[in-house]
Parts: sequence; C-alpha cells; structure tokens
Amino acid sequence: MKNYFASLDYKIGILGGGQLGKMLLDVTRRYDLYTKVLDPSADAPCAMGCKEFVQGNFNDYETVMAFGADCEVITIEIESVNTEALKDLQAQGKKVFPQPEKVELIQNKVVQKKFYTDNHLPTAPWFGFKTRAEMLKKLEKNTFQLPYVWKAATGGYDGRGVIIVRNPSDLNNIPDVPGLIEELAAVEHEIALVVGRNESGKVSAFPPVEMSFHPVANLVEYVFCPANLSHAILQQASDIALSLVDKLGVVGVLAVELFVNKNGEIWINECAPRVHNSGHITIEACVTSQFEQHLRAILGLPPGSARLIRPSVMVNLTGEEGHDGPVMYEGAEEILAMEGAYMHLYGKTQTRPFRKMGHVTITADTLQQAKNKALKVKDGIKVKSIQP
Repeated sequence: MKNYFASLDYKIGILGGGQLGKMLLDVTRRYDLYTKVLDPSADAPCAMGCKEFVQGNFNDYETVMAFGADCEVITIEIESVNTEALKDLQAQGKKVFPQPEKVELIQNKVVQKKFYTDNHLPTAPWFGFKTRAEMLKKLEKNTFQLPYVWKAATGGYDGRGVIIVRNPSDLNNIPDVPGLIEELAAVEHEIALVVGRNESGKVSAFPPVEMSFHPVANLVEYVFCPANLSHAILQQASDIALSLVDKLGVVGVLAVELFVNKNGEIWINECAPRVHNSGHITIEACVTSQFEQHLRAILGLPPGSARLIRPSVMVNLTGEEGHDGPVMYEGAEEILAMEGAYMHLYGKTQTRPFRKMGHVTITADTLQQAKNKALKVKDGIKVKSIQP
C-alpha cells in the first residue's frame, strides 16, 4: 500500500478551488492527505484549506502541466478544465481521475447525448447541430412539438446555456453556437444518483434523491433523501445509473440526473464526473459522504458504506434577489439553534442573486419531519449583502 497519509511526497492535485473542492478538503484534512489546488481566484474557497495553493487558469495547457508535474494523482471539482494537458500528464504516468477522455466526453452535451443513444441508455429524443442555420433546417424536417429545449453544447451549467422554446419567436434568442434540441420532458419527478467507482471497477451507489428546483433560477432548491417514489421506479433509476457508470468506466464519483415523466418513463438528463450538489446531503445523511467516496475511489482505497443513516433534506442557500456585495447570513443563529440542522457555508465573501453560497442539511426521524424543518430553514435564513 502506498503511503498516502501524513506524507509530504504523495500530492493530490485538485483543479478548481470552489465549494466542491472545499468539501473535499474537509476529508483530506481529516486523513492528513497532502493537497495542492489550482484556481484562478486568489480568494477561492479552497485557498485556506489545502496544503498548497496555486493561483492560475485551469483551462491553460502550460499552467495545468506545470501544476501537475509533482502530483501523484490529479482530480477535478469542475469539468471546465484543459483535458489536453490532463491527457499528457496521464501519458507521463500520472493518475488522472476522472480520466481526461471521460471528462472531455461529458464537457460536450452533444457528445454526451450521443453516448447515451449509442449505448441504448434512455434519454429524451434529440438532435444536434453545429450552427444556428443547421438547427433551423433540422427543425423544419423534425416533428418536435412546442415547447422543446435548446442547450448549448459546451459551457452551460446551473441553468445557463439552456432555453425553453415555447413559441417560434423564442428561436430569435438562440445564439449561433453548436448545441442540441431535445424534447421537453413532461417531468413528474427529478431524481439523482451519485455512484462511486474505483480503478478496479468496484462500485458503490448512494440512495437516490429527489430534487426540487427554483422556478426562476433553475437551481436545485431542495434535495430529499430517501426519494419518495415507488420501489420499482427507484430500482429502475438505479439500474440505469449503474449501467451508465459501467459503460462509461469513469473512476471517481459520477452524479447522474434523471427525469421521471408523467408516463412513468425514466430518461437520463445529464451526468457530472465529479462530486455534485445533489450529493451534499450525504455528509450527514449517509455513513460515507460523496466527498470521501470520491477520494477513496481515486486513491484505490476500499469504498465506504453508502447506507442512509437518517432521512434528510438539503436546502440550498443562494443569494437573495436585489443583493450584490459583501455577504451576510440573516437568521443564521436561529437555524443553528435547530436540532438536526447542519449549516455549510462555501467561503464566498461576495453574494449576488441566486449565487450558491451554502447549504443546510436537516436530519430527522422521518422525511416529513425533516421537510417541515426545511421549510423553516428556507424562511428563516436569507443570504443578503451588507448595506453600506
């Protein structure tokens, strides 16, 4: 076994220093693992928690190559990274997980969709295009009924790069970039599964969670675990997610988002080759968190138990509308007085409308009790800017 622990020689490199990396560092500090983080922002959330911080662009080839030169294993907390550099580091013998070619596949939503289709994984009917003119030409021949969804091939996240086309005039808002059009699912439920897989192919899946989205920001507002759906639906969703993990062969954790439509069909929406917002609830809800599971997977350590300990609800804390500037958390003291409420703040000093600033997980004896407390949390804490 390699000497991972309390070692100055075994460095884990992390591309990205945001809140996902910050929560990874909670585990690496517990295990005394040497971490080195690359992020363009000097005050990134990870800057204070890692052993070594490098300010730089994780999309720049030379920067990533120099960063990874003394790392034993390299991972990511964001998909928008330079995969060419990661491929070359991998060719030099570095362990790079998730594998760069898998990240590259998922970076492009058209390529990602094609992977689902080619591997007979259920997803919404769709077609891709390289230009706006090609999109319009294909729409003339296609049988899609309004409304349908446009997605940019690259760069979209948290609702960005997505337009719901409800009438023909909405097509005027679509930029001339590669993308895809897909059928708008008549969504009854949105669920997610986080699955860990190590290099030897050993898999451990967390319980499915159900997500509720903010109607304006298209961000996850609540996450519920266990998901309140039938055993048959959850089993089918788990089978689909595990099949995707197997076919993709990614090392680390993979978050799989799925739609359950009004006909009971389950479609993969998209996946992320990293720790994910839908899995934050695992920190308090499960025996092992998604963050620890990811680190165990990339280091080749035994997977931890993904068993649910208590029913839980996660509430995302996002910036209030009309507030932009230095952050304050109004009502935080009342939340901290609540039994079973765990507040996580992401280390961001500046708030803006709908920016993810933290989350609160509530655990209880029953899911309904946790939901009742979650509503109080949502009403009780507000992310605002300090007024001059």
